[in-house]
Order: sequence, then C-alpha cells, then structure tokens
Amino acid sequence: MTDTPYGKRGGGRAVGQVQVHAGHSGSHSYDEEEKVAFVDWINDVLADDPLCAPKLPISIEGDEFFSAVHDGILLCKLINDAVPDTIDDRALNTKKLSTFTIHENQTLAINSAKGIGCSVVNIGPKDLMDGTKHLILGLVWQIVKIGLLSKINLTVHPELYRLLQPGETLEDLLKLPAEQLLLRWVNYQLAQAGSSKRIKNFQGDIADSEAYSILLKQIGPSRCGVDMSAMNESDKVKRADKMLQQADKLDCRKFVRPKDVVNGVPKLNLAFVANLFNHYPALDPVEEEIKIIEETREEKSFRNWMNSLGVDPYVDSVPLYLDLQDGLIILQVMDKVDPGCVDWNNRVTRNFSRIGAKAKMEKLENCNYAVELAKKHFNFSVVGIDGNDIREGKPMMVLSILWQLMRRNVLNILHDIAAKKGKTGKIEEHEIIAWANDKLSGAGKSSSFRSFSDPCLGDSTVMLDLIDSIRPGSVNPDLILTDGSEASLEKNAKLCITLARKIGAVVFALPEDIIESNKKMCMTVFASLMAVDLA
Repeated sequence: MTDTPYGKRGGGRAVGQVQVHAGHSGSHSYDEEEKVAFVDWINDVLADDPLCAPKLPISIEGDEFFSAVHDGILLCKLINDAVPDTIDDRALNTKKLSTFTIHENQTLAINSAKGIGCSVVNIGPKDLMDGTKHLILGLVWQIVKIGLLSKINLTVHPELYRLLQPGETLEDLLKLPAEQLLLRWVNYQLAQAGSSKRIKNFQGDIADSEAYSILLKQIGPSRCGVDMSAMNESDKVKRADKMLQQADKLDCRKFVRPKDVVNGVPKLNLAFVANLFNHYPALDPVEEEIKIIEETREEKSFRNWMNSLGVDPYVDSVPLYLDLQDGLIILQVMDKVDPGCVDWNNRVTRNFSRIGAKAKMEKLENCNYAVELAKKHFNFSVVGIDGNDIREGKPMMVLSILWQLMRRNVLNILHDIAAKKGKTGKIEEHEIIAWANDKLSGAGKSSSFRSFSDPCLGDSTVMLDLIDSIRPGSVNPDLILTDGSEASLEKNAKLCITLARKIGAVVFALPEDIIESNKKMCMTVFASLMAVDLA
C-alpha cells in the first residue's frame, strides 16, 4: 500500500463493488456508488439540454444509465459540459438513429474524449453501445474529473497564491496537481476557521465528517445558515448525512452519500471537494500583482496528447514543463511512441533520493537520457538541446522534442495501417499532401492545397471537402459558412474537427490551428484523416 492524496492505495475489493460477468474474458467489477454519483451529476448538469431531455432524469437504480449512453449523445454532451465547445452539436446524429449513425456518435465521443486528455485504451464504440459497465464508468469519471479540476489553477484563481507555505515560491505552487491544491485549500480553510484539524487525503481523513463540517461552515455565506450541528451526532453515518444536509444549503450535495464519506471513497470525495471549491473558493483576492503564465495553444495540445497516451501522473501543471522536469513523463511518452525503447531498469531513476542534491542529479540524468534517446534512437533534431533544458523547463527546447514525438506518433500510426495494406517504407509528408489532393480530385472536389501552411486551409473548406471525400455524405454543405468573418471561420474549424473525429480521426489540433494554417497541427490532422481512409 502507498500513500496518495486519496489515502492508502491497494488492498482488497472496495465497498459497493459489483461483479459483472464478461463471458470468456472473465468478470469485471464496477463501483455502484460511482454509478449513483455520476448519474446524479449528469441529471444536474445536463438537465436543461434539449437533446438530453428525453433521457433525463436517469434513475440511479438498475442499469438505466448504461442504456442511456447507448446512442452516444449523452457522452458527447457530457464532454461539452467538461470542456465547452469541444464538439459541434450540429455534427451529432440525433434523428432516426441507426446502428451506423450511433456508431458514428460513439466514435465522436471517444475521439473527443482523447482530444481533451482522456486516456481511452481498449474502448471502442461497440463497448459503449453495448453498455459495458466498467468501461463506461471509467470513461465518464475521466470526463467529469477533467471538467471539475480544469479551473483549479492559478490562471483562473490567482488567489490560490494564498496557499503558499513558508519558504515556497510561486513555482512550487504551480507544480502541485489540482488534487494537492485541493488538499491545501481544505487545510487553509480549516486554519482560517481556527481549527487544528488537518487532512492528508480524501479517504480516511475525512471519514468522520469533522473536516467537512468545518469547511462548509467556513466557506458558506452567512445567508445560507450553514452550521456545525452534524458534530453533535455520534453515529458516523448519521453525522455524515447531517453534514451533507449543510452542503445542500450551498447547493453542493453532489457525488457523495453518507456511506461514501464514512467509507472514504476516494474519487467521489475528491469530486465533492472540487465541486465545493468551484462554487465557493472563499479566498480573498490577492492584492499584489502576480505574474501568471497562461498556457499556449501549442502547450494545451501537447498536454492533451500526452494525457491521452495514459502517462502517469496526469500532466496538469500550467505551464506543462513543470510536470516534465524529472524526465519521467517524456520517457513514458517515448515508450508509448516506440514501445520498448526505454531501458527502465538500468537507465532510469523513478524513486528519487530524499537528499536534495542527489535527487537533482538523478532527475538530470533522466533528462539527459531522454535527449540521448531523442538523438540516437529517434534521430530527432536536438541541436543545442541537452538534459538541463528539460530539467529547467525551457519552453522552446521541450516543445521541440514534444512536437517531434507527436509527429512520429501520428506517422507511426499511419505507417502501421499502410503496412497492413501492403505498402512498404515510411510515409513522408509530401505523400500525405499528394494523397489528399488525389482524394479530393477523385471525389470531384475543386479544392486543393500545396502545403500544410497553405493559407487556403484557413476557412476549413479543404479539410471539410476531404472528410466528405473519405466518407461521402458526412458533411452537410449547408453548415459551411462562406462569408469569411472571424465567427464563421471559427464555426467552420470547430465543425471540421468534430467531423474529422466523427469519421474516426484522432485530432488534437484546435480551431485556431486550422484558421491560422498552423503547419505542424494541420499536418497531424491530414495524417489522421489519411489513416482513416487507409483503414
């Protein structure tokens, strides 16, 4: 067992786990309390969505939830709730649904989930259509968590600066994942309330409801009448119920039921606290000016891409370089791009020394090894880059390596598919351009382009024509706006990304990348579309 922000990890079967027989593959379990929590959340956040209205409210009893996600609409709308405007609703299939159009919706949901940073491994549209319980709940948790934690950072809340501890710098705070920030926030509020109570996890430390009762009283506006009456109850379950009645006064009785608190269900308690913070951060504005570096589009795309590969820990620092400074994440990415290329046993330190100077050297050695692999194994251009650049988080140097890894990853996928079709040799960028133009002309389209930075890509017409060439009838021409305004260009680009994902392309580009004809990100879009066509 190991200590985590959620408490001790490991051990036996969790409370409330349900075993599901899975035929020849054995059985899988899922947590009933998670299902109940997610259903309640979905009923709330999607209550006013007209496309979801026929399905809501979903009963927390039985398997109605797993049937409700069958057509893909609910998952797509949940993704948009977590990260607004990820999916263009106009591309959703909503009427006279068939197996094919439902499959398209689920493909869109899966690829959009990857696009916002979910790790979607061994999950296909059919799994979601068939209501495979443990896979659905795993995906839903990732989506919900991304939405809940997306605003818990110093960019959105500079007042989190108040959580700095003596001797720390702003960079120390920026390095903390959102879960750790939430722990600090709870303890800060406990201290503000004059309590000596402190928590180290969202599991056993909150099971007696004391920390929650103090927290709710501290952050709740006086008009809400939150009190500490729960602490007069000796029975833990009844105490938790009374505590949650106080949370209800703040309209924040979400994710946990009394037994979830008493049993210290980690995911749900994290979600409960995150929701509290998002509604009532209760931190005084910072008077002094704090220089916060906002995440660039390029950084956001790389972060989502790395997270979609399933790196651990999740990359959520802003700027992302802070999560890469020990070399482990970049080495994981390299191993995902080319499995087996990293010598984990002999060249990598994963558990660092407690002696500061030695730990610094161990991390630098990891970073040096990453640069060595980039140069000698991947044959990347790393002129002027050394391990210390990663260690110090130098943006230009780190982004150079990440871009080359993303490019290799995309081309590897394309090469593997082409090899299955009998094509030998590597596929080069000029071949992708030639393929796209041939595909366009073969489908009778008048559009074409010369390079991945061709200004003509900016209105999305070329990409939309290509999507329609790959999957005839998939693009409704009435949805394409031609007035050239900024708003129209943005709508076209969003539609383009959504439709690309809907036909099976994994896209990490953002609408602005298309509008600006960003050479790097446009290349990844065309390569992904070529992979769909070849497959």
